Amino acid sequence: MALVESTTQQDDKLSVFPTFHKVEGEMVVVVGCGDEAAAKVRLLAQTKAHIRVVSQNRPSQALAEAVADADGVFMLAQFTPAYLDGAVLVFAATDAEETDRVVVDAAREKGILVNAVDRPELCDFYTGAMVNRAPVAVAITSTGVGPVYARHIRAQVEAMLPPEAGQLARLADSFRSTVGKLMPSGIARRRFWAEFFSGSVAANTFAGEDQKALTEAHRLLNGEQDQKGYVWLVGAGPGAEDLLTLRAQRVLQEADVIFHDALVPDAVVSMGRRDATRINVGKRKGTHSSTQTQINQLLVSAAKSGKRVVRLKAGDPMVFGRAGEEISALREHDVDFEVVPGVTAAFAAAASTQIPLTLRGVASSLVFATGHNQNGDILPDWADLALKGATTAVYMGRTVAGKVANLLARAGLDLSTPVMAIENAAHTKQRNFAGTLQDLCHFEKHDTVTGPTLIIIGKAVAHADHSCSLPLSPYKIERLPAVVAA
Repeated sequence: MALVESTTQQDDKLSVFPTFHKVEGEMVVVVGCGDEAAAKVRLLAQTKAHIRVVSQNRPSQALAEAVADADGVFMLAQFTPAYLDGAVLVFAATDAEETDRVVVDAAREKGILVNAVDRPELCDFYTGAMVNRAPVAVAITSTGVGPVYARHIRAQVEAMLPPEAGQLARLADSFRSTVGKLMPSGIARRRFWAEFFSGSVAANTFAGEDQKALTEAHRLLNGEQDQKGYVWLVGAGPGAEDLLTLRAQRVLQEADVIFHDALVPDAVVSMGRRDATRINVGKRKGTHSSTQTQINQLLVSAAKSGKRVVRLKAGDPMVFGRAGEEISALREHDVDFEVVPGVTAAFAAAASTQIPLTLRGVASSLVFATGHNQNGDILPDWADLALKGATTAVYMGRTVAGKVANLLARAGLDLSTPVMAIENAAHTKQRNFAGTLQDLCHFEKHDTVTGPTLIIIGKAVAHADHSCSLPLSPYKIERLPAVVAA
């Protein structure tokens, strides 16, 4: 038993010690002429090192381009140890074990650390999968046993770490000396930096608002305790968790409070921090848990109290999401905010049913419309575009499908125009209903259709995948109602 426990403890220990090697202004040598050498050059090009590549064979096109992009030097010559003079790191990437061993031995003879590509047994160090947010860097290594796995982990880190993380680090560095002088207490400094990297300074930096970030940093430095909040208007997409954008995932992790719509699935809401407050302010047709005015007030109040706020909306905030009203309220009360786009239902529905929303020679324009404002007998504003061949996506249109179809038909849209209705787009419970404008008159008779439904009208719908589609009309239509035929 003791032997098993000892072995387990040893398995938890690393065989390497992670470090970052200083290469600014130093020479790094790569020996090789192929794609492996090119990969190392591209990696080194993200640093301030001088790059020298040596090979007796002409470089591959990929390597030649990599060397040129890195402003490096390629030396067409047989390798000798003299080419390593002055180097601080060496990479053997010849794709020939015997030659790689020659390079490794020469580097060690000169006391230079060396890496042999895909030969972990010959390596003095490993190159990790790197996330570059200069001056911030993250490197992941599997110590040579699973490089593909390291790349998968890097992709996750890339998603978590905003591209502007380096800018935030540089801003912090510009304040470091002043903070040290004004805050001799270690506790005070730690509190300052904790707020600096997680509050409005970071939020504005990540949003590209550098001047606002600088102003917030000075305010924080001056000891103002009324920390300003920040609001993100975030599109949750059509509901599938893996259609959430990387930025949306990140800001959900930063939010102190999340105000979400009723249509946003629990699985998406739960992507927020565990300790974040979650408040359902959803509005469904006929039932409103909160009015839009109340939601505006909640956003402003939470931000004014210093909270980082996510307003999580189904689809995209700017497409029938009433984001305009919330933006006006935030501007009126001087609350900083950012809009994080999401995949709108029309795009999700088109992707899952393979409808080309625009198609050369068939449809060159696209209309987003809502069915909820179609209460009268007047032709909707977008109808003229539909008559001219635009693909039309009608949101929230199931209950007025018949009225919309009648009005379009009366206006002259061909009764055989293809139509598809998609319920619960991009969900596991998605259902597709296909037919024509004539069939659309009776779509609302489908009593089982209770989920959010998008209706797409236009000739491009004929090019969709209809293999799993149900009839748009629940029963066979011999002719349209008299009101249409008139």
